[in-house]
Amino acid sequence: MTTYMIHIPLDMRAFNRWAGQRGLIRRGVFDEGYALHILLTGMFGPSVLRPFRLFASERRRNASLYAYTDADQTALQSTANLVATPDCLDALDPKKIRSKEMHTEFTAGQRLGFDLRVRPVRRLRTAIHDQKSGKTIAKGAEIDAFLVHALRHFPDGWTDEAVNAQAAGETREKIYTEWLAERFDGAAMIEKEACRVAAFKRSRSLRGDGFSPEGPDVIFHGVLTVTNPDEFAVRIRNGIGRHKAYGYGMLLLRPPGTTIAS
Repeated sequence: MTTYMIHIPLDMRAFNRWAGQRGLIRRGVFDEGYALHILLTGMFGPSVLRPFRLFASERRRNASLYAYTDADQTALQSTANLVATPDCLDALDPKKIRSKEMHTEFTAGQRLGFDLRVRPVRRLRTAIHDQKSGKTIAKGAEIDAFLVHALRHFPDGWTDEAVNAQAAGETREKIYTEWLAERFDGAAMIEKEACRVAAFKRSRSLRGDGFSPEGPDVIFHGVLTVTNPDEFAVRIRNGIGRHKAYGYGMLLLRPPGTTIAS
């Protein structure tokens, strides 16, 4: 099946108005990824544009939405014109959709640069007791991969990276890079010395009628080597990590060694 990359310009003021009218700004929290998930589902159907990535201007007036999909621009425009409500069309104009067919014939040993936004979290297979807080984190909870590592390897309370990382020989970037390498296993090998966390923040996400736990929001810039071309093409189409329906996991390829603005 053919994979397409699509691009849609987004007027952020119109999008913000639409989100406010839909009640998607709650208790002062605006999760753009969740709002876009609602908008894209309503216009094109569940998981049609997934994974996706939003790039907003510095003043956040204009933005560019990129996504991978199995439908070209003609099919997407046809669907939106058939089912989208007028307020959705105010936020996103389907006439402005552009698409290109993705190259998916890779070769083993091929080096590629990448730009990737992910939420590096793990679901606990067993409960963990945090001795510092005295609380137990239940099995199945979704936890920051860095915190999971700290609690499992430093149960006496290593949670302050700034104080303890140098002594422990661990850093947040190192743990996140190892997490990322696991997600590429069987498809590509991350060149860890060329992989860096270009941006990091913590954010709280909206999901359904409530909030998800606060978690890490990370942008990686790096270089990888393809080891299994077919599996690598699958990773591109399906995305990397969790929360791919909310703006995470879209693997954007770059020439290796390219400097990318954060």
